[in-house]
This record gives sequence, C-alpha cells and structure tokens, in this order.
Amino acid sequence: MVCIAAFIILAIIGVFVAIISIFKPKVGKAYWKMLKKSWGCLGKKVRLQKCETGFKDDVKNTLLSRVIVKHPKWVKPLSVIIEVVSVIIVIVAVWAILTAVKSLLALWALGSCNVTKPSACSMGAEVCSIDESEPTNPLEATGRWFTEWGEIFEAIPDKFRTYNAEDYNFNYVTVPGDSADKPVAVDIFDPGCSVCMISYRNQKAAGFFDAYNVRLVPFAIQGADDAYKFKNSEVVVRYMLAAEQFKSGLALQLIDHIFTGKNSEGISYQNKFNEDYSHDEAVAKLEAWLKEAGLDEKGVEEIRRVADYPEITDKMNENRNIIENQLRVKGIPTMIFDGRRHTGLWEAM
Repeated sequence: MVCIAAFIILAIIGVFVAIISIFKPKVGKAYWKMLKKSWGCLGKKVRLQKCETGFKDDVKNTLLSRVIVKHPKWVKPLSVIIEVVSVIIVIVAVWAILTAVKSLLALWALGSCNVTKPSACSMGAEVCSIDESEPTNPLEATGRWFTEWGEIFEAIPDKFRTYNAEDYNFNYVTVPGDSADKPVAVDIFDPGCSVCMISYRNQKAAGFFDAYNVRLVPFAIQGADDAYKFKNSEVVVRYMLAAEQFKSGLALQLIDHIFTGKNSEGISYQNKFNEDYSHDEAVAKLEAWLKEAGLDEKGVEEIRRVADYPEITDKMNENRNIIENQLRVKGIPTMIFDGRRHTGLWEAM
C-alpha cells in the first residue's frame, strides 16, 4: 500500500512540481524518477504481481531517515503508522474517484450530480429540485450511497428511449385549442416554482401552446417528510384539479394569474402565494379569480367541496407516482414532447 499511496501523493503534487521545475530542473528530474518508480509499482499491484520492495523501502527510508539516527526505537512503530496511513490514503483516493464517477454519471442520466439533493448540484439544469431527506447516521449514509448507484443505473436506459406523452395517465389541465393535427405535449410544473413560471411565460411567448396539444400537470413538490416545498402549492393544485373537473379550461386561468399576474403593488402573485398569503388568504384569492371567470357563488362552493374530496388527493398521488417513480424526475419543470424529455428551464429554440 505504501507504493500506491506514494503514487497518489506524487500525482497530486505533480502540478506544483511542474511549476517549481521551471526554475529548478533538478527537482523535476528527481520527481519524475520517483513517479516512474511508483507507476511501475502501481502497475504490478493492478496485475496482482508482487511490487518491488526497493521502492517501498526508499519511501520509508526517506521518511524515517532522521528518526533512525535520533530515536531508533521509534522506527518500528512509525513504520506501522506509515503502512496504516498509506491504507487510509488509498481508501480515500478510491472513494473520491468513485464519487466523482458517480456524480458525472448522475449528471448525465438524471440531470443532477447529487441524486439525493439535486438542488445542491450547481452543474445541473436550472430546476426546482425534488430533494430527498439526508441520511442521519453513517449506516444510512452508506446504504444511501449504494442506493444512488442503483438509481443511476436504472435511469441510464431512459437516456436512449423514445418518450410518448400519451403513454402517461396524468391528471392534467387542458389548454384550449386541441386539434387532431397537433402532437401531444406534457408539461409538469409546480405553481410555486419560479423556473416553472419563467418556462410558462417563454412557452406562451414562443407559441408552444399553439403548436402542441399541451397537458399541464400541476404538481406540488414534496420532500421525504411529505412537507411541501412551496407554502401554498398544495391548495393551488387542489383548486386547479377541482376547477378542471368542474369545467375544462377553467384551471388555466388560475395558472395564468399566478404565473403572469401582479397585484396593485406590482408584486407577482406567485411571490404572494409563496411568501405572504396564509392558507385562507390563498383560498380567498383563488375563489375571487374563479368569480372573475364567470362562476357564481354556487359554482365556487362546488369547486371548494371538490378540492377537499379524497378523490383529488388520489389524483395528486397518482401524478406523484408517475413523476417520481415511473419517470424518476429529479427536478421540474419537466416536459415530454417530440419523443423526448426535457427537464429544466424551457427556452425558445
């Protein structure tokens, strides 16, 4: 293990030695000679051959040269310590390499280098992430590390498949203007997600809703503890699904208010729902918009009742199962159109 640990350390300091060798060529030559010896030893270890003891002894002797003269009795215990430290260095290096490979595979297969907490990955797409709870102890962390590998390998085939938006039995909001001549597109969003809001505006401006029969799927992101990511997303999704059940296209007006509207102070309604409105205030605003859409008190009362029905909860759970388990979505907005899946901010092409 000493020669492997030495190679790892030499490889790490190689950049610094390269700079120093510009001014002191002898340092570079000595370093290169040592690196070639360690590489040869590493190659033999990989081929399960016995490594040359000379290199191992050279490393130890270099480290213990001063101790031998002053404290000869310390040589043996320090030699053992060197072996133990070498093992630790090798284990840490292997773990770091595996973690780097896992992160790159996850970024390619799932769109985020962090499987459990996509929001922690700055290299992923611009999304509102669907995070899972972090492990609370080393045993759970170890189990989760291996589970993440499983999720990655399960997701890899998805990169090569063709997606059909009509294959998924979502509970959705319709966009007026359906036509047999247009392909179907699925658009999964959270009413509280700012990226979803920007994507929605981009789609409207680019004519996306005119080019496709769009199925808008309202989805309130939940964590592992079932807490909602955004303050009033649950009640908004409930009212959207209830309004769609009452009259097709009615829920679209609610979405439009939240994603494009502002109050008299110029503050976006999405921000008001996320930061300011209590549950009752959110309900009152949604019902006021329904009345503006032409519903009388009786119609609003019917939608209020339907929103509280267990059937709406079932519809929300059905959508969550498709999104998190079948599609293995790690962040939204997520869209399915033209045989492919797109996750993250949608921009006109």
